[in-house]
Amino acid sequence: MTHVPPPAEELRLLDAELWHLDARRLQLLNRRAWLVSTLQSAAQLPARQVPPAQPPRPEPAAPRVQNMLLLLGGVLLTIAAMVFTLVSWGHLGITGRALVLGALTLAVLATPLPLLRRGLRSTAESVAGLGLALTALDAYALHETAFTGTDGTAYAAAATAVLATVWAAYDRALTATSGPLRLPLPAALTTAQLPLLLWAIAADAGAYGVTAALLLTAGLDTIVALRGTAGSVRFVAALGAYGTGAWGALTAGWLTWDAAGPSAAARAAALLTLAAAIAVGAAWRGESPADGDTATSANGTSKATAGGVAAGVNAVAGGLLLVAAVGGLLRTALPGGWTVPGYLACGVALLGALRAPLPATVRRGFVQASAAVQAVAVACALPLVSVALLGPLGWTGRAWSGVPADARAAVTADTPWPPHPAQLLLAPVVVAAVLLVLARSETWRPRATTGATVLLWATAMAVAPTLQLPYTVALLLPAAVTVATLAAAAFRPRPLLPTALALATSVVLAFLALPSEAATLTLLSVLTALFATASLRPHLAPVTAPTALVHATALACATGAAADWSPQYTALPVLAIPVAAALLAPRLAHARVPVEVTGAAAALLAIGLAVTDPPMLALVLALCGVIAAGTAVRPDRRAVGYAAAALFVLATWVRLAAWDVGTPEAYTLPVTIPALLVGALRRSRAPQTSSWTAYAPGLTATLLPSLAAAWDDVHWTRPLLLGTAALLITVLGARHRLQAPLVLGGSVLALDALHELAPYLVQMTDTLPRWVPPALAGLLLLALGATYERRIRDVRRVREVLGRMN
Repeated sequence: MTHVPPPAEELRLLDAELWHLDARRLQLLNRRAWLVSTLQSAAQLPARQVPPAQPPRPEPAAPRVQNMLLLLGGVLLTIAAMVFTLVSWGHLGITGRALVLGALTLAVLATPLPLLRRGLRSTAESVAGLGLALTALDAYALHETAFTGTDGTAYAAAATAVLATVWAAYDRALTATSGPLRLPLPAALTTAQLPLLLWAIAADAGAYGVTAALLLTAGLDTIVALRGTAGSVRFVAALGAYGTGAWGALTAGWLTWDAAGPSAAARAAALLTLAAAIAVGAAWRGESPADGDTATSANGTSKATAGGVAAGVNAVAGGLLLVAAVGGLLRTALPGGWTVPGYLACGVALLGALRAPLPATVRRGFVQASAAVQAVAVACALPLVSVALLGPLGWTGRAWSGVPADARAAVTADTPWPPHPAQLLLAPVVVAAVLLVLARSETWRPRATTGATVLLWATAMAVAPTLQLPYTVALLLPAAVTVATLAAAAFRPRPLLPTALALATSVVLAFLALPSEAATLTLLSVLTALFATASLRPHLAPVTAPTALVHATALACATGAAADWSPQYTALPVLAIPVAAALLAPRLAHARVPVEVTGAAAALLAIGLAVTDPPMLALVLALCGVIAAGTAVRPDRRAVGYAAAALFVLATWVRLAAWDVGTPEAYTLPVTIPALLVGALRRSRAPQTSSWTAYAPGLTATLLPSLAAAWDDVHWTRPLLLGTAALLITVLGARHRLQAPLVLGGSVLALDALHELAPYLVQMTDTLPRWVPPALAGLLLLALGATYERRIRDVRRVREVLGRMN
């Protein structure tokens, strides 16, 4: 039979339905008005000027307003109940208290049932939330009235357990009768995070007990997160699992690191193993096909991807926790220096997962965890390697001060040795072996070989100072490494890595030999010969040939220092390196530019060594000019001739300065004469070359400094010679119709004549009456004005004559 509600109830339902229809009609009318206005504005504007349509800001929908009002009402009622319980509680007797709170709680918890039957789900959610808050207040009130003598922490543990159970049962009852609500079950799950932790604290279980409670809670949350169906429940469970699990795992890690004996380490290892089991179990369950199908059907590929990422993170965490557990046991059983090797052994053992029947995600997570452990172990050895490689630089300021006691003293001239055990050097060796054994694919094999090579090289460079071997061994070991890497590079098609390692090793070896004069000279000679021999291989020459020249330069400087030569005399043997570079560059096609750059740098070093002695500096500059001129003979290096000319000029100037020559023409004429000869040669080969390009630089180099000197010269010889030379240049320019000599010579001649006539003009001006200069100026202006057109024609004629000149 059809149920017909009473007239009052039916009227209320009709009013509610009409209210919803009016709200929907208003929303549709607003949308229609916006569409009409958009179409009208688009019809009025051109097609290219239609602005982007912006929809009107929507008003809050009716369900959102309803949910907000219900939420605020529930919060206010909860606050009122709390105030009543905490403040007004004492005004009632024990019976009144029980009746008020009990009746109110039961009434509120029963209210969602009829609301759900009538479709008022939002109201039911709000009332259910108020009921859950009242149950918590009931628990507090019960403790304040009936259990005042019990321990607060123990009571809180029991109360939270009971509340979680009651709320879960309440959700099940609602689901069975009227339909589920979103709030009770997540609230029950949130409250369930506390009982085990509070019981452990109440029982004074210590750090191990509290950690165990946290990990058990994380395990239960993991089960709920993996088996739950509701999205909110799975989210709360996952949040609780990660929170309590991370807290418990970190605490267990601190306990295993702080463990003083095998017993404490075993208990901490058991906790870490439990945490690892939870993490690996979550990763394993996340890999299962059932879970993948559920994720895909629930929310598409994005959920499946998120689940895969979470499973990968869990697998890595599980592997790291297993390493921490077993490594903590080994740490207490082994001597102090073997802590890092012990953890490294555990990390390498994780690679056994590659052959175990595990899901792909778990296997990949274990491999990544092993890689992380190995990386940390290698990082622990970095201080030893860094001091072994950079420590020899401290001998730069104390060369040949005496042979150090051992290899460690040789690398700790200015750097203290790190207080790390020698066993740390086992990490790079073990990781290199793992890379060489496991990397078998064509993609990873080259990368693994590169990493293993670098690790073995770093270990070889650090082993002598770490073990405090004799100083001679500290020199022979890098020398052997240099020979081995060069030999490996000579027979490899891609020798970049071994060549770079050989170069770095040779630099460290050169600095390491600085304490001893004999070692410095011997090793620099050996390195020069070694890299020069390696340069016979064309694919190595671009690196080895410049390196050989650098070592040869260092050998030349060391030889001069050993012979007690002054720096300026040491510059002469250094010049042998630019000579060798100039001779070898044409024969080394692949290394031509690096060899020439190295030779130029050696030449600059020679100039710097001789800069304190001007005569020797002039000689060095002249020799550099000879080397540059010899290089310019080659057809592809003609431009070096300009550098040779500049070096010769600089050598001449330095020699003149050494002789205390102060005449500017002595410095400028060596520049002017070659420049004019080059300009004349260029015009003979290319007649269209402008005279300004051919002759202006050379003429300016002498005329302008001489004119500046003549203006300050009190004698008549320099101005007379300058005027004569300027007159000759002007005549030659007019004779050969060359614009640059004519203009430059005429200008200098006019300025020189003005300088010579200036005293007489000043004397004549002083003897004339003061009205004469203005009168003469006025007459001149009148004459120019009267003959203005003719003067303009004369100026144009002169400009045309100059323009026709070359």
